[in-house]
Amino acid sequence: MYDSNELKQLLLDRALKFGDFILASGKKAKYYCDSKQITLSSKGVRLVGEGMLQLMEGEDFPAAVGGMSIGADPIVASIITMADVQGKELQGFLVRKEAKGHGTNKFIEGPVKPGDSVIIVEDVVTTGGSSLKAIERAEEFGLKVKMVLAILDRMEGGREAFAKAGYELKSLFTIRDFGIEPPQE
Repeated sequence: MYDSNELKQLLLDRALKFGDFILASGKKAKYYCDSKQITLSSKGVRLVGEGMLQLMEGEDFPAAVGGMSIGADPIVASIITMADVQGKELQGFLVRKEAKGHGTNKFIEGPVKPGDSVIIVEDVVTTGGSSLKAIERAEEFGLKVKMVLAILDRMEGGREAFAKAGYELKSLFTIRDFGIEPPQE
């Protein structure tokens, strides 16, 4: 079963790095969460999948979970695998950053169809830009996005950006869980 303390320790030991970084949002930061150190390890990805499913408890269970490739790929795989272990039916989908330019030339990959209720998943949320782009592409395809789930909320505007767009963000951790205060702007 999901052990948040074990996942938190893995994040501390393997993923949180301190120094000077430029984030995907373009912001400068004094720390970086290299979540792939967790989501590409067997124990870490299992804990993430279990934790994400726990965040979904009490919600209307969606038809699918998905997010922006490449960060969301192992998270999606873990959630749908752990859902099956728990006896739940759940599909996954991936959102391409760019259409592949051949074949069906689509942004959404996976066994989803227009009208499906879905949850967007993300590794780390800063401003929310990546997930908002995934939401836009999912909705253009015809999916009904319910909310966003993340491993870590850096508490730098993402939650507010989602709320403004009409979506709730739930995260396994906020940066405060690691004793770090978000920058005041």
